[in-house]
Formats: sequence, C-alpha cells, structure tokens
Amino acid sequence: MNNNTPRLRASSPSAASAGIGREGAGHPLRTLSVRVLAVLAALLVLAACWASLAPAASAAELSRTASTDSSSPATLVTVDSGALQGVATATGVEFRGVPYAAAPVGDLRWRSPQPVSAWTGVRDATVYSPVCPQAPPSPNGSSEDCLYLNVTVPAAGAAARGSHDLPVIVWIHGGGFEIGEGADYEASDLASKGAIVVTINYRLGLLGFLSHPALADGDGASGNYGLMDQQAALRWVQQNIGRFGGDAGRVTIAGQSAGGLSVEMQLASPGAKGLFQRAVIQSGAFAPIQKSLAQAETEGRAAAAAVGCADQTAECLRHVPVDALVANQPLSITPGVVDGTVLKSSVGVAIATGRFNRVPIINGVNTQEERIFVPLGVSVTKGATVIGPGPVDAANYESAIASSLGVGERTAARIAAAYPLSAYATPEHAFTALNSDANFSCPAFALDAAAAAWVPTYAYEFNDAEAPQLYVPDALGAPSAATHQSELAYLFGQPNAPLPGALTADQERLASTMQQAWVQFAGTGSPTTRDAAWPRFDLRTQVLSLDDPAPAVERGFAVDHRCALWAGVALFGSR
Repeated sequence: MNNNTPRLRASSPSAASAGIGREGAGHPLRTLSVRVLAVLAALLVLAACWASLAPAASAAELSRTASTDSSSPATLVTVDSGALQGVATATGVEFRGVPYAAAPVGDLRWRSPQPVSAWTGVRDATVYSPVCPQAPPSPNGSSEDCLYLNVTVPAAGAAARGSHDLPVIVWIHGGGFEIGEGADYEASDLASKGAIVVTINYRLGLLGFLSHPALADGDGASGNYGLMDQQAALRWVQQNIGRFGGDAGRVTIAGQSAGGLSVEMQLASPGAKGLFQRAVIQSGAFAPIQKSLAQAETEGRAAAAAVGCADQTAECLRHVPVDALVANQPLSITPGVVDGTVLKSSVGVAIATGRFNRVPIINGVNTQEERIFVPLGVSVTKGATVIGPGPVDAANYESAIASSLGVGERTAARIAAAYPLSAYATPEHAFTALNSDANFSCPAFALDAAAAAWVPTYAYEFNDAEAPQLYVPDALGAPSAATHQSELAYLFGQPNAPLPGALTADQERLASTMQQAWVQFAGTGSPTTRDAAWPRFDLRTQVLSLDDPAPAVERGFAVDHRCALWAGVALFGSR
C-alpha cells in the first residue's frame, strides 16, 4: 500500500467503522471487595468508577519470492523463519505482513499461537497482510490467517543493524477487541525520532476472546487468545528485532483504548514477564476489573448456541463459518476475562497491590473521551458499551445519568448538582463531561496513583481542543474538546481515517514533541526531552497537559475532573 494514499473504509461512520471500538467504561469498582477498596484507599487512589485502497493480498502473494532486481542490503533481512524483502521509503525501510505465529485455523482455532514454519527463498514483505476477521472488513482483506506484524525501521536503523542499539515500540491497536489492524497506523514519523516501531494484528471478537469449557486447556482456562497473540508477537520481537537494528532489552509496549487496556493486561500477565521494559497506556484505564472465567464461559455457551452449536462441542465450534462468528459476536468484548492463566487477577487489583510486571509507565487520557461516543447514541458502563439513554435534555438529565451509570435517583441527583446544566452549553455537553470524568479521567488518575507507588509513572492529559476529529464528525459543537482517539494523529499517520485532518504548524510542533517523548521514554524510561520537562507523577505535580504551543504541568487534574465525587460513588454506593 502506498502510505500517501488514504484507505477509506467503505461504510459510513459508526461506532464500529470509526475505529473507536465499543470498549466503553463504567463503574466496576463497585464490585470490588472491601479489602481491595481498602488497599486502593491506602495508596491514596482517588478511585472513580473506572474506547490507498490496496488490493487484498492472497496467501500466495504474501509468500511469493521477491524479484532479485528489487533486492538490496538495506531491505533484505533474515529472521528466524527465513529471509524477508522489505520496501525502502523516504525515511527508512518497512517490512509488512511478517508472520509471527502460525495461522490459527482448523484445529488451531482457539488455541495458543504456534510457531511459524520456516520458508525457503525470500519472502515478500512489501504488502500488508489480511486482517483478523471483523466487520466492516479492511481493504487489505480478511482472513483467520492474520497473525502478522509490520516493522518500520528508520534510516538510522538500517545503518545500525550490527549494533542493535535502537529502542523498540510495539504498538497494540484499539477497536474494542473487535476491529482494527496494525496497518491502521503509519509509523514513519514516530520511527524517524529514533526508534523501531512494530505494529501487530491479533485475534479479535469471538475468535480472539471466546471463553468456553469445551475449549479449556490443561489448566482449565479458555479465552484471551488475542492476549496470547500479543505475547507471541513480543516473543518474536525478542528473538528477531536485533536483525533490524533494535535493542531487545529496550522494548516498550504501547496501545490506545482496547490497546491501552491490552497494555495493562500484559503488565498484569505472568506470561509477559521480561518481554518488555516500558509501557504506554493511552485511554486504556477504563476497565480495571475483568470478568470471572465462570461468567465468561456462561456467555460463551450462549454464543455457541447462537452460532448453531447446540451440542456445545469444540468440534462444532471449530467448523462454524467465520462470517457467522463475526455476525454473532457480542456488542462488547471488553472488559476481558480473568482466566487464571493469562490473567490471574483483574488489572486494577494487580497494579494496586504491586503484583504486576514492574516497568516504568506512561498513562494518559484525553480531555473528554466520551465526546466521540455520545453523538453515536451509545453509553458506557462496567467496562462495556451499551445502547445509550437517547437524546439528553434538561427534562431527562438526571434519569439519563441514572440509566447510563447504573446509579439510583439520589446519586444521580448528586452527580447532576456537581455538573449543573447552567455551566454547560447544552445538556449533552454536561452529560459528556460527567461521563468522561467517571469513565476515563478519574480511572486514569486512580491508575496513576496506584502505579506510582511501585514504578516510575508519568501521567498526561491530551488537551488540544482543536485536534482534528478524524473518525466521527463533532456533533456537539462549541466549545470543542479533545476526545477519544484525538491524540493518535499526533503520533501516527492515519491512512484509514475517513475524515481529513491536517495539523496546523503549532499542532505539528506538539506532534513532534510527543513523538520525541515517546521515543525518549522507550530509550531511557523517562519521557523528558529537550523541549518538554515531564515530572514523575505524584499527588502534587500530577499530570502533564499535552497542548499547543507547548506542554505544561497541570496541578488541578483531580479537582477539575471531580475525582473525589466519583471516588465517593464507587466507595459508598449508588443509591
């Protein structure tokens, strides 16, 4: 695919096609035990109630031998499984559609990822792979054979292959664990700041996260196959990134929305220990409490019946057509599952109690994350997106709060008083602000406080109110605010964005500052750069505001987002 040519999805903007996923957030802390709440409180956590139209490449095309006249030392790399022919770009080299695990098809459907078989000759790595099955599909095509990654090497990396000295950023895409692909993120600008960037595909929807007793492994666990894929990709990086000039001892995992939640899950997962040395969570703190295996397997039995497997057997499930699995996946795959193997506890509990892979963390949120969801008529609660309360007006403001957040009349009235309609342009602006604080901003602050007790933690709030809204037109109107996904255009090219969104000169400067900070963090564990001092999080310095013309420390984040209110709702009930 030509990176300068937009790849537009064929459908109109929606919660799915916009790429925002359905990951939502709500108030799962209300389900925490008194013991865990006490731990969080002891850690000063102001906890609140925690989202080129290139032709599809065939399998034969992906494995064809590259012509000798296009080969060059700069674009030819040999990894464990064989030789790869990449493509030279204006800023370096890209290797696209690189397999990191065997195709999870047939008997390998709903099993842990298996090693790639070696190939002979030189494998073409100039085109993107098909994506994991989803709706709507990508112009790159869709296939269960989708466990591929893409490697972007800056020009400096091509010269450094013998020294293995560049830090590595592994990007995990969002999309509610239902849509998305690594090719959605064009990484040349980020890589040019001095890092190798790896973007990955992983199994999605029911294919990635179905829990069912018939699929249980030797430990009795099922589900979380997509998280296993992410770990397989990280193992591939450990084994092979040195061939590209990367340092396997300086790997950062980063992700946004469901990808940010994935980063949290890898922090909490014993299987990811040692596979990365830093972590970046972008808009991912919305779901710190995962489902139990029993609950997930109950839902899995219902899913099996829905796709025609009344006998509830693995044999039947492994023969269900892919289209039927995609058509019958639930509205929301999040918040994930404590399966006892990949995840032994919820991520909020793991981080609050220090039982996680302790590496430096960047954790951040955008000003009003919910702004992108409200016009779509959806609401978020308990870590999953559900159909919203409908248009919000002065007459139904309190009832909309109650239905959206799952609270009683008294609590809804208390929340409404804290967000009075007189302070906002419209009732929908007020509703957006309170949902954003409850579901994203204050959970992010709670995660900051919990993580900072154990590891260096750097917090941000992306505040550029004029950031281009690339996925869903802003239906709320002035005043504007940064929303879910707003920061992505400042880190990556967005070849699949359905709406145009060129950055201004000031925004370009902010983008460069952010990219430098991410790469500096990947290299050293601190995001402070020559252009922006970024202090470690504590309850005084708190959060760095990412806004143009230059970032600045904000000291009133918890007050501005009313985190004490949401802590009270979480801790003391919702009557």
